[in-house]
Amino acid sequence: MSERTRSPRYTGVAIALHWVMAAMFLVMIWLGLNMEDHQARFQLHKSIGITILTLTIARVIWRLMNPPPKLADDMPAVERHAAHWLHMAFYAVMIVVPLAGWFLASTSQFQVPIVLYGTASWPYLPVPDALRSETIYETVAFLHSRSAWLILGMLALHIAGALKHELVGPEDGVLNRMVPALFGNTDKPTAPARGFLPAFGAASAFFLIIAAIPLIGSGTSQAQPDTPLITDLPQKGSTPLYTTGTTGLAPNWVVDYDTAIIQFNGQHDGKNFSGQFNSWRAQVAFFPDNLDASEVRVEVDLASARTGTKLYDDSLKAAEWFDIKTNNQATVLLTDFKKRDAPPMPLEGEGLPRGDGYDVTATLIMKGQNVSFPMAFNIDIKDGIATMGGQASLKRTPLNLGLSSDPNAEWVSEDIAVTVTGSATRTGP
Repeated sequence: MSERTRSPRYTGVAIALHWVMAAMFLVMIWLGLNMEDHQARFQLHKSIGITILTLTIARVIWRLMNPPPKLADDMPAVERHAAHWLHMAFYAVMIVVPLAGWFLASTSQFQVPIVLYGTASWPYLPVPDALRSETIYETVAFLHSRSAWLILGMLALHIAGALKHELVGPEDGVLNRMVPALFGNTDKPTAPARGFLPAFGAASAFFLIIAAIPLIGSGTSQAQPDTPLITDLPQKGSTPLYTTGTTGLAPNWVVDYDTAIIQFNGQHDGKNFSGQFNSWRAQVAFFPDNLDASEVRVEVDLASARTGTKLYDDSLKAAEWFDIKTNNQATVLLTDFKKRDAPPMPLEGEGLPRGDGYDVTATLIMKGQNVSFPMAFNIDIKDGIATMGGQASLKRTPLNLGLSSDPNAEWVSEDIAVTVTGSATRTGP
């Protein structure tokens, strides 16, 4: 028996890309089969899919600039062609399957934002209206879901071919090419590696350009309300709000925005979440001895909502929630102040004041909706400084919030609690 020759090895970069992407595909398949009703796995599935698409750019360019080692000279032509087309099929899968997933996320009625690894926003594909039919979506979804079995079948063929050539071929086979250290092959590739900068530069450029789209979009001017309410006043946050005209109010208090907070709380998937608005301002006309003349008007920059979770922040900006591309402001009016004869309401939360209790009617104007609801306040006034705490419970259905993807409150609670705290200094009677 003639001595078997050792197969030339791939470059180190090709080997690393091969095994990293193989592991990613296996994780993707597992996630795809086990992510129903599991938001974190959905997002990880999307993140890995975009990563595979990005690395495929580097892998294709690397392969073009660093051709793979030649197969054995005496390999049958049928096996040569099969190996070649199987490799081409893998490259096609690495491009088509992630693109199909991206298409599905972009055309789904559940417009859940794509947030890569919980940190980077990723835009939807600009899908033409002609491709947004239910038939096309369901067809692509079916093929995408079945791609796992296609990939597993291709992997089985790939591994079987590698084992066949390793065990019975005339040389040390494909395994020696891709895991040289395991088989004692410490030889360098047959040709010096080249093209690292073009391969990974192109992949990085693709990723950075696409990832920059949400950042560019968030910096564009948003549509403004037809009837702005509040003139130039101090405000919380650095985002300027568009305001002109007069309100007819006679403000006699100035809010201390360093201490004032508008917070919201609810549940998502059975877990509590909370957030606050970082940019807002208010006109306060409050007269304890003349409640009929009291009124408060607040403008809130909806784009400034922050929850501490990137996915939630991006979701709130979307059309079915705050819809900041159409109108990025909400207005709250507090009227009908009535002092409570009973003791102040025991507001929930640490540090909320006692003082005198008041019941007010709050009217929230946003997304073309005008919804009124009761709100309870405790206000403690000492030496011209008022410390205030207020709470209310809103229902998101009347405000048309999240009804496209969650009309029955299966994911996000119908009731959203709002808490307002802070202090203000008297400047008038």
